[in-house]
Amino acid sequence: MNTILRKSMLSVAGLAFATGVAAGPVTAHAAPVHEAKPVAVVHTADKPDTGKLIPHGTQGAQSRIALNDEQTKNAKAIIAATKKNGLPERAAVISIATSLQESKLENLGHLGDRNDHDSLGLFQQRPSSGWGTPEQITDPEYSTTAFLKGLKQVDGWQDMPLTDAAQTVQVSAYPDAYAQWEQQAADLVAQHWNS
Repeated sequence: MNTILRKSMLSVAGLAFATGVAAGPVTAHAAPVHEAKPVAVVHTADKPDTGKLIPHGTQGAQSRIALNDEQTKNAKAIIAATKKNGLPERAAVISIATSLQESKLENLGHLGDRNDHDSLGLFQQRPSSGWGTPEQITDPEYSTTAFLKGLKQVDGWQDMPLTDAAQTVQVSAYPDAYAQWEQQAADLVAQHWNS
C-alpha cells in the first residue's frame, strides 16, 4: 500500500510539474492581473509654498469676500503683472491684498461724489499724485506695475509685514486695514500662480 500511495503522489507531483512546464514558469506562478487605471498625480511643487506667501503669519482678524468672474480676472491680472515684472509670489500677495482693501478687486472708474479725490482703478491710484493718466490707472497691468514699482522702492519690503509694505506704497488714511486681506490674497496666489 505504501508503494501504491507513493506512486500516486509522485504521479500527481509529476502531473503538476508537467503542467507547470507546459504552461510556462510565468503563468504557473503569476499573480492575477488587474487592469491599470489612470491616476491623478498632484504635484505639490505646482503651488507656491505657504511660508513664502505669508512669511509672518496673518495679522489680526481676516476678512473674505466672494469673488465674481471680473474680480477673479483682476486677481489673475495682478498675478500676471507680478510675474512679468520678475517679482516673487509674496509681491502678488501684497498687491492683491492692497487691491482687496482699496477696491475689492474691482477696476473702479470715477465714482462721482463718492470718489476719494480722483482715485481710480484696482489700487485707487490718483492721477493728481502722479500714478498715471485715468486710462493708465484703470488698466490692470499698468496699475499693478505702478504699484510694484513703488513696492520695489521700499527697502526690505520682502521682510515686512504685509500691511507695512502696502502702507508704505499707498500712504492710506487706514494703514492697518490691508492686513485683514492677507489670507484671501495668499489663497488667490496659491490657486492662480501657475494657472
